[in-house]
Amino acid sequence: MARASVRQLWKAKLEGTLAPKEWPDAPTLQRTPFVGRVLGIDPSLRGTGLALVEFAAGRQPVLLHCETVKVPARHAMAFCLAEIHRAIARHLEQYAPRHVALEQTIYVQNFQTAQILGAARGAAIAAAALREVETFEYPPLRVKQAVVGRGHAGKEQVARTVRTLLGHGLTLGLDESDAAAVALCHAFTWRE
Repeated sequence: MARASVRQLWKAKLEGTLAPKEWPDAPTLQRTPFVGRVLGIDPSLRGTGLALVEFAAGRQPVLLHCETVKVPARHAMAFCLAEIHRAIARHLEQYAPRHVALEQTIYVQNFQTAQILGAARGAAIAAAALREVETFEYPPLRVKQAVVGRGHAGKEQVARTVRTLLGHGLTLGLDESDAAAVALCHAFTWRE
């Protein structure tokens, strides 16, 4: 049996006569859509974004609640971490999300900034761990790729896309839209 040339294969594909190749025992590539609530978190010491998004099969994602945990600069780091922990614990108790999704810290300007962001992430992760809620972490490039389709999208573009995906006209703060983007990324890339 002679092999078809690439040109013949393209011609058959364009004409709609190219039959898909049958593979014995091939795994299915369909993924099960994520169903449930996700608490997305964009951790920061002074402005942690929180967004609770609900996903249901065959329905557009719904933003149930969002807020930014703002702590003035006059407060010490320990106070800030306690506020982050309290806010996340309150969301976990009130809304009972299936999963928590956090944005990882990839690039920081200096060592001290890395320590501060790490502490904020730690407070968030501890709040979820104490309530035995599964926690997932995603690098910023993956979040942007999953939500916008471009890993180097700007914060404003992410915010516009999140607003479109959630189907409402409400303008979210940048920390809140980043948190919602992390929740969307989790659901869009979820593998059971």
